[in-house]
Amino acid sequence: MVVWNEPYLVSPTFSSSADNIVVQSISFVNSYNSPSSKNPRVPAVAAMLSGDKCVFHKCGFSSVQDTLWDAAGRHYFKDCVIEGAVDFIFGNAQSLYEGSSIRFLGELLEPGIAGFITAQGRENPNDSNGFVFKNCNVYGKGTTYLGRPWRGFSRVLFYNCQFSNIIHPSGWDSWNFVGKQLITYAEHGNNGPGSDTSKRVKWEKKLDDGTVSKFTSMSYINSDGWLQTMPTKYF
Repeated sequence: MVVWNEPYLVSPTFSSSADNIVVQSISFVNSYNSPSSKNPRVPAVAAMLSGDKCVFHKCGFSSVQDTLWDAAGRHYFKDCVIEGAVDFIFGNAQSLYEGSSIRFLGELLEPGIAGFITAQGRENPNDSNGFVFKNCNVYGKGTTYLGRPWRGFSRVLFYNCQFSNIIHPSGWDSWNFVGKQLITYAEHGNNGPGSDTSKRVKWEKKLDDGTVSKFTSMSYINSDGWLQTMPTKYF
């Protein structure tokens, strides 16, 4: 476990801009906003990742706000644990999160305040990036939105995930953006008490099976076969 205790985006616990890396069985913690610290809640990044072709296997990422800055590049997260309360998975990367645990720490927020799991930052319709959560377990305490847009073309898909009863009925928040049809937020095949989509925002996208398959297959991040060159096989 690697622990650091400084806030804001300039001082993450772990920062990597290298391409072609594999990180396995390491947890990264930013303890600045831990309950015992009594510090005001501010962004406190546990990991900032901007390299291409990166794998994180059985890793942990823990903070309260802005835990995992998935900034840029193609990334594969397998069997990881990511926890926080506000925008705790954010950035502009093209990433697949598979079989991972997404833990919402709503007990660390003020009473009555909802959290946000994702704040994806896709900036234009030609960008290939986005966050895909596949076969993940989303749980915790309190109430959270699945995401809000950090940039105007934000893209997030939750596929075949297990949702506990923490998900806000609206599902998503538009934050400061109008023209919400430019945002691609979607759910497909999820289960659990938080998966009821009957009260979701009207601008949530309904993706057809072909589009869902495109985003949830390994080819979304692995079209050139880079994962097969890694020293350990993860799929």
